[in-house]
Amino acid sequence: MTMVGLLPEGNYAQCANGYKMHYLDEGEGEAVVFLHGSGPGASGYSNFKGNFPALVEAGYRCLIPDHIGYGFSDKPDDVDHPLSFFVQCIKQTLDCAGVDKCTLVGNSLGGAIAIGLALDYPELVEKLILMAPGGLSELVEYQQMPGMQKVFQVFGSGEPVTPAVMKDLFASGLMFDAAYATDDLVAERMQIMQIMNGHVMASMDIPVLTERLGELQCPVLGFWGMDERMMPENGIMAMAHNVKDLQLVLLTQCGHWVMVEHEALFNRNCIDFLQH
Repeated sequence: MTMVGLLPEGNYAQCANGYKMHYLDEGEGEAVVFLHGSGPGASGYSNFKGNFPALVEAGYRCLIPDHIGYGFSDKPDDVDHPLSFFVQCIKQTLDCAGVDKCTLVGNSLGGAIAIGLALDYPELVEKLILMAPGGLSELVEYQQMPGMQKVFQVFGSGEPVTPAVMKDLFASGLMFDAAYATDDLVAERMQIMQIMNGHVMASMDIPVLTERLGELQCPVLGFWGMDERMMPENGIMAMAHNVKDLQLVLLTQCGHWVMVEHEALFNRNCIDFLQH
């Protein structure tokens, strides 16, 4: 890895669909792929910098891609972004990286993409780790959540996204404890904001996947913060009633980013799930 500003730059996959995808590739062993969420300035490293090093140390190969439209990956402004497009880009990135079996770790949008990959390519996905995944509620239900309202407000106002606006979005929309909305996090996200075009957010289309959860063939470890302000709580029961092989961890004093606010607990649970 080399540093570009505040963020590390790793490898690039030239995908079969013509797009270039950025990903970090650290460690050796069984593959674990981290799929980040959406939002202003999102990237794989910024979401998972406190998590993948622990799994590398535990003996796993960790791949951390930036989704199409985010991070250092391509940002097309002439195509829509349905779930199938996100899934295709990650699958082709893994093809380029030589990954034919893996565990997927997905938060929010990344959780929906992880589910989509597991449904479309069951031979690829050995286990799933999901943190408040998208795709489990209707749009109108998301629109009622205060954190999601903040995101739409930030992107829909037409005003520049300043560091202060970004920090408030994290502190009041994504976290239980505002102390985790650090200046370093804001600076990382602002760096990516400078190269985002916003089209990915405007054209993103994630279907409701609840009725397909029963098709998942792999074990699933789920996390949900009980102070969640982004994802409706009916997603908890959607997972509990439909996933056949599920461990579900519910955490108080936790918002949308379990892996940030409860980093050590999250890392321990993931390693235990992978090993047993």
